[in-house]
Amino acid sequence: MIDYTQFTPLSALLGGALIGCSAFLLLYLNGRISGISGITSRLLEKPKQSTTASWLFVAGLIAGSALASSAFSLPVPKIDNSWPLIIASGLLVGFGSVYGSGCTSGHGVCGLARLSKRSLVSVPIFMLAAVLSYYLLSLAS
Repeated sequence: MIDYTQFTPLSALLGGALIGCSAFLLLYLNGRISGISGITSRLLEKPKQSTTASWLFVAGLIAGSALASSAFSLPVPKIDNSWPLIIASGLLVGFGSVYGSGCTSGHGVCGLARLSKRSLVSVPIFMLAAVLSYYLLSLAS
């Protein structure tokens, strides 16, 4: 079993800095917000009208994950759920991020940095829901 409780502040700091820098560069150089759920939903809705940059952005996410996983031999989490449940969960998360005008990380990274009113309201609600979920699940186990 993989121990996910180890906190490594240096890698967390480096990862956070890279995410912040990439979001800043996309906004500064292209005037676009690094909203992964928005970019992905536009690619799925209108693939022929999507820009090359959007396709490269999503390809970079996939390629970067594969490269990091092979370069650093990261552990592969074991998932015991069925494929229909995994697919249904992914679709629900995708629907929720489109319906909520962004995902939790997009609101946290890009929205808060731009002082978006929607994100300033959403992120504390996300955090409260996460703390409550953790608390309730810890009581159940």
